[in-house]
Amino acid sequence: MARTESNMLSLGTIAPEFNSMDTVTEETLNLHTTKGEKGTVIMFICNHCPFVIHVNPEITKLARDYQEKGIGFIAISSNDIENYPQDAPNLMKIKAKTEGYSFPYLYDETQEIAKAYDAACTPDFYLFDEDLKLVYRGQLDDSRPGNGLPLTGKDLRKALDALLSGKEIDTYQKPSIGCNIKWIGL
Repeated sequence: MARTESNMLSLGTIAPEFNSMDTVTEETLNLHTTKGEKGTVIMFICNHCPFVIHVNPEITKLARDYQEKGIGFIAISSNDIENYPQDAPNLMKIKAKTEGYSFPYLYDETQEIAKAYDAACTPDFYLFDEDLKLVYRGQLDDSRPGNGLPLTGKDLRKALDALLSGKEIDTYQKPSIGCNIKWIGL
């Protein structure tokens, strides 16, 4: 299990636009039709990464807790499916239904979305405000597979709560750690 950290895109970056297929509905979605009224969480995940499997229960709970407060959630898988067929769109659809995702699970076939967001690992989390300006990027919390720490989502929850209450979001943010994105041709 390789451990790769987030690249930590610069705070204040405007969320890059995208168009991509939602593997659940099989519709093409874009950032502006899926963003939340008060903020948007974009997560780079995949089906097979043990780090993502570990956090799946919390990201599902987190989305349910904050979607009703005006936060949009979007999950994106950018992995090379030729070499990692377990991340193929048909299996993403099954994973989304099995996990109970209440958010779109997009397939980034060309990997252009991951490149635009400078995503490096799965999971990789980004929180944008209502104007789609980056206010948080980094880890969900300190829990990792096998480290015995409880899965709480505390770091992302703290940023979400600050955003919703109009408070400053702490700029000290820890990078996420997970499996590297499986780049095509590497």
